[in-house]
Amino acid sequence: QVRQVESGGGSVQPGGSLRLSCAAFGSILGMRPMGWYRQAPGKRELVARIDSGGGANYAVSVEGRFTISRDNAKHTVDLQMNSLKPEDTAVYYCNADPAIFPWGQGTQVTVSS
Repeated sequence: QVRQVESGGGSVQPGGSLRLSCAAFGSILGMRPMGWYRQAPGKRELVARIDSGGGANYAVSVEGRFTISRDNAKHTVDLQMNSLKPEDTAVYYCNADPAIFPWGQGTQVTVSS
């Protein structure tokens, strides 16, 4: 069964950092591009996306603060988040293609003073 498991979330103060990790099981990762998404009340957005060769794209809201990386051998995709802001608060998910693969349980990130 294809699935992914997200971890690494938590509560931090503004300006803090967190590193999220996604472990992909089954064939979901392979050589597919992978994305990190976030879900806040009423809004879901693609935060960062990385292709099989390591090329990455970011949402404007996180550009320069977040870094996505992947280890194809370990089937993992990480998201390093620095200079966190309250508006980064959301549940974060990884997925290769939400139109095809189900969502995992996500990991909660809360940024608050």
